Amino acid sequence: MDQVRKILAPGDLAARRDLLEQQGKRLVFTNGCFDLLHVGHVRYLQGARQLGDALAIGLNADASVRALKGEGRPLNGAEDRAEVLAALACVDFVTIFDEPRATRLLARVRPHVYAKGGDYRLDTLNPEERAVLEEVGARIEFVPLVPGRSTTSVIERMRS
Repeated sequence: MDQVRKILAPGDLAARRDLLEQQGKRLVFTNGCFDLLHVGHVRYLQGARQLGDALAIGLNADASVRALKGEGRPLNGAEDRAEVLAALACVDFVTIFDEPRATRLLARVRPHVYAKGGDYRLDTLNPEERAVLEEVGARIEFVPLVPGRSTTSVIERMRS
């Protein structure tokens, strides 16, 4: 599948989810900034993909990355980040969203499975996101992280 065709508007992603459900398949959803793609991201996404039949990524838009990570971020624009993610074999769909939290997107897409990194626990998930996930009946799974692999650590190594 061509990378550009994997990048969908939120409404189109919701329609793909419904089509998967009609086929008896499960959509796994995760979200994040994915500013500098590194091995930690790749292993995390491969692990998330194994939780269902298709993997969708909700990608924070540039303004929401700045709100979450601070000035100077993102290092790469949303369209570039989306295309890089879409090039990964384990990624089926990417959609860009504007808010700092994926709450509205989760309510719209209604994933079957929600994957989050192992640095989170059920009690540390954003309460609004967690409420939406429970409302839509999504199973919440935590995928182990690769120790010492983060965008922040890559940036710090580059600066030193």
